[in-house]
Amino acid sequence: MSKVTGIVLAAGQGSRMGSKIPKQYLEIGERPILVHTLELFEQTHLIDRIVLVVGNQEVEPAKEILSRFQLRKVAAVVTGGSERSHSVYHGLQLVPEDCSWVVVHDGVRPFFTPDLLERVLKAAEETGAAVPGVPVKDTIKICDDAGKVITTPPRKNLWAIQTPQAFRKDWLLEAYAEAMAKNLVATDDAGLLEQLGKPVQVVQGDYENIKLTTPEDYDLAQAIWERRQGQCG
Repeated sequence: MSKVTGIVLAAGQGSRMGSKIPKQYLEIGERPILVHTLELFEQTHLIDRIVLVVGNQEVEPAKEILSRFQLRKVAAVVTGGSERSHSVYHGLQLVPEDCSWVVVHDGVRPFFTPDLLERVLKAAEETGAAVPGVPVKDTIKICDDAGKVITTPPRKNLWAIQTPQAFRKDWLLEAYAEAMAKNLVATDDAGLLEQLGKPVQVVQGDYENIKLTTPEDYDLAQAIWERRQGQCG
């Protein structure tokens, strides 16, 4: 595979976490969550460079963290937008021309594995776009605004989608150009490609590849980290 740039999103304020600082700077094992995430990209040969997207007031603090933890693959730090899609779009502007593939990842998913990233990239190389996901365990019901059940979709067809997500750069640029022109909305990047009719392949993800959003997620992340440390020891 030709050159791959990772766009790591860390511009959220984490209001649902209920913390005084953005959730990506909360610590697990005396290191910010964002550092755990970036170190995984730093250590893999699959990613050539990283564009880090942060909040408006966080460029200099982020650069200090990059220096302190010697995260050398981060080639650029850019401010995000009011929505996730705007943040990805800002990051895309700094992907170099000689890069053919883009991996988009949430800065608060610090537990993806090199194996997962490799499988996502392999699937993307075959289809043009790939995302990790895990089969939904709970029954899902679609409801109206009043909470009345409309329908219950078959669980066997439902996947909870994660990151890292991998795409041909030209497809992602096309998807974002279309989204900005038509004000299209999607909760992840794959959703924008779907609206263009592009194929997106789902590969088996990892139930531990959680996105830290609420205090309960933070508690679970601490437990996952401690267990993994025990396995390493």
